[in-house]
Amino acid sequence: MSDLVQFIEQSGAYAPLGFLGLFALASALTIWRLNAMTEYGFQGTALGTLVMPFCSGLGNLLFVYIVAERGGPSREVFTNALVNNTTNLTLLIGLPAVLWGLHVMPEAGATKGEGKKGGAKAAGKAQEHELNRLSLLLTILAVFFFTGAVWALAQDGKLDFEDGLVLVGLFLFWQVVHVFEVLKNNVRQKQSPNPLRLCFDLLLLGAGAWLLYVSIDWLVGWTEKHPVAWLGASSLGWLSGWLMVLPNALLALYYGWKRRPDIVFSSQVGDGHICIPLCLGLAAMIKPLPVPRFFEDSAIVIGAAALVHFVCVATLGRLPRLVGAAMVAGYGWFLYAGLVK
Repeated sequence: MSDLVQFIEQSGAYAPLGFLGLFALASALTIWRLNAMTEYGFQGTALGTLVMPFCSGLGNLLFVYIVAERGGPSREVFTNALVNNTTNLTLLIGLPAVLWGLHVMPEAGATKGEGKKGGAKAAGKAQEHELNRLSLLLTILAVFFFTGAVWALAQDGKLDFEDGLVLVGLFLFWQVVHVFEVLKNNVRQKQSPNPLRLCFDLLLLGAGAWLLYVSIDWLVGWTEKHPVAWLGASSLGWLSGWLMVLPNALLALYYGWKRRPDIVFSSQVGDGHICIPLCLGLAAMIKPLPVPRFFEDSAIVIGAAALVHFVCVATLGRLPRLVGAAMVAGYGWFLYAGLVK
């Protein structure tokens, strides 16, 4: 692996672009095998809430480790998490809604004309959509609990070891709930993964994880030496946050184009759970995390976006294009609050 790093570094001033390309390649590798896992048990909302977040959010977890290993400023982990979650819930859900529309429930009239033969099939599809909607609503509700827990624990201006332990415990309980949901679904459908194929996918995911680590480690070191002037001292948190939402952007655009709104929603919301509470919890257990100055503004945006998503999915079964445009505008306000205000 050191040979690979030296090879890319030989490009001189273009080395950062080379490592960005390596990051994109590793992200594409994980998403490729992730998509294959839909064929043996990890489907729909379960895929988006249990499997995808660990792959798309792997960069954020590695960022926690790299900052701790380098003795970097712990505040940047908090900034990274806020940038990641706000981008997921506003821009990366709002943009696919504007481009393709996000109909969690089928559009009115979409199943007409199927006749009696297709009646049973249509009923089964309707039930599947309804179950996906209920699972998605539960996932969105978790945003309020996790963000609210961080807000309550951060009232003293920092997150310490005890706070981190609480946040990690909340996340583990949440994942256990989803593991049992997947097991119940597989029993219901009499479905189980092929062990050989699962091992193959896990090996490729491991290779993608290692490439992610190499690229992020180099880029973090480069950013520390070459901070972006207009971002000031907070450049590492913001730049790493934007970098690590790239896999989420690929997921959102790909599954939006494939007309899988359930995965678009659940993958973005589920990835947010990796950052808040898991990444913040782990980082706080290593070293106390000071609260960034724009935390309150970001928490408001995250909470408002989650509320809008919950109401739209619960009442309309979709996210209208106009609301999607409002989400994109809300992201613009977040950038103003965090970088200018």
